Amino acid sequence: METDIQTHGEPGFAGDDRVLPFEVDGLDVRGRAVQLGPMIDGILGRHDYPEPVARLLAEAIALTVLLGTSLKFEGKLIIQTKGDGPVDLLVADFSAPGNLRAYARFDADRLAAAQASGAVSPTDLLGRGVLAFTIDQGEYMQRYQGIVEMNGESLQEMAETYFRQSEQIPTIVRLAVAELIDRDSDGNPRHSWRAGGVVVQFLPHAPERMRQPDLPGGDAPDDIDDILHDDDDSWAEAKALVSTVQPGELTDPEVGSERLLYRLFHERGAKIYSPVPVFDQCSCSRERLGEVLSGFSAEEIRDSVEDGAITVQCEFCSTAYRFDPSEFDA
Repeated sequence: METDIQTHGEPGFAGDDRVLPFEVDGLDVRGRAVQLGPMIDGILGRHDYPEPVARLLAEAIALTVLLGTSLKFEGKLIIQTKGDGPVDLLVADFSAPGNLRAYARFDADRLAAAQASGAVSPTDLLGRGVLAFTIDQGEYMQRYQGIVEMNGESLQEMAETYFRQSEQIPTIVRLAVAELIDRDSDGNPRHSWRAGGVVVQFLPHAPERMRQPDLPGGDAPDDIDDILHDDDDSWAEAKALVSTVQPGELTDPEVGSERLLYRLFHERGAKIYSPVPVFDQCSCSRERLGEVLSGFSAEEIRDSVEDGAITVQCEFCSTAYRFDPSEFDA
């Protein structure tokens, strides 16, 4: 289902935790927008991450749901950073059509030292390493993985680099995270997280407008894709419009994704489609973990026993599963 927001004026709201696909025929661009509320607050809250780590993971989650909801099959999109910084690993795992889980790994001592010295930018915290996009289409299909170095001052810049180098699609990404502190009905302090984002891609119908960069080994500069497309009036206008987006517009529930898109593109006849809900839903289960433990040797089972039981905690959702060692006697 689609809605022409130019015809119908300012639309209603899809609400939190729903990705809103859209296209702007007048500019030959397509994209998605999202505001995340209870879902992301639940993920970050259960781990009680330090503030800089929570912000990084929230951006990774927003990026992953924006891209993952475009999958046309029941597979997975996994976005992962791996570097030598205090936050050495971020993982956001999206299972179509709408389930997401995520976690971050960090060195508490190194993080504290970085915070004390004021070195808390994404590049400081992630360090040098790679950003990987993995698409898993299921058991009988080969995985696809695109990897780029983590070059850029933010996760959104790193994502744009990935699309420029690996997918060769002109892309602009905007991500934002907000930490809200208010009071509940009893006057007690209350804390919550929000995040939002928008991704816009230049996908013209005329193939001659999608000129590609040099083949590998050519002498083109790294920013050749921008050079080739900046002279296209439609893409230049789309980038100029999206560059006006403020972080608060991506996270403020009073703005909403539809209202933001209306402000940006209503003069160009933007169309929005039915929102896609996303959920804080881990794929772990006692059965799956039991199958893993069944592959352990008798010695490994014995070494895993503490206080008479084997306890396994999921890194994503923090659920603890308790097993009796006798279950694996065979």
